[in-house]
Amino acid sequence: MNILEKIIADKYREVEEKSSILPVKLLERSTYFEGKVVSMKKYVTNPDKSGIIAEFKRKSPSKGTINGSASVEQVSIGYMQAGASALSILTDKEYFGGTNEDLKVARKFNFCPILRKDFVVDEYQIVEAKSIGADCILLIAAALEPEKLKSLAAFAKSLGLEVLLEVHDGEELEKSLNENVDLVGVNNRNLKTFEVSLDTSLSLVNRIPSSFVKVSESGISDPNTMIELKKAGFDGFLIGENFMKSARPEQAAYNFIKEYRKLLAAAELSKA
Repeated sequence: MNILEKIIADKYREVEEKSSILPVKLLERSTYFEGKVVSMKKYVTNPDKSGIIAEFKRKSPSKGTINGSASVEQVSIGYMQAGASALSILTDKEYFGGTNEDLKVARKFNFCPILRKDFVVDEYQIVEAKSIGADCILLIAAALEPEKLKSLAAFAKSLGLEVLLEVHDGEELEKSLNENVDLVGVNNRNLKTFEVSLDTSLSLVNRIPSSFVKVSESGISDPNTMIELKKAGFDGFLIGENFMKSARPEQAAYNFIKEYRKLLAAAELSKA
């Protein structure tokens, strides 16, 4: 059993436990449930912003603890002040050290799109995402059969949420793309081996129809790489570990975005 299969098996158990303690009817009473969703699509493609979806992540199965002491309030506010377009908040506790509370805190202090980064396998988690203030959910092609993924995406849309579909190769893209998806994320990290290669993004970018917002995920640690990915046709860039491994992730994001903007301006100038 690879790590993804293990996580998914644990998620099914987690959903069963949670739904027996906190039924859907109670989740629907949350103050966030009737709230208006902030569009991830619009913010990521806004030319005044960087296109970066900045992630708050304490640990990961491949790296162990990345930053166990970071404050979600301080980091999320700092990310947005640095010029990020949106936030990604990990809510998986077992493998990533996140909680639903983290997302609620980020929501309380920021008016921007927030992606609930978790392993969604059930409609219950989508209702839960809305109840904690998320605007967008992640659906991972490698974790879901195409039909199941399509029905979960449709359910998310019925609640007003946007959907980020994550793929790792051309086969997943072909099988899982559907009309209920808003953004397509290409994960450069192989979930089975954890190896990272930006070639994954570059080889798939032109296979994603232009009606979807294109996002490159994982392994982006240099502003020059972002310039290359943007030239190739990506709108958004999910960056977490590169910021979170710093003692002050928000400062790391500020420095990165400042450098990126400098490079972008120079590239525009050379075109003129």
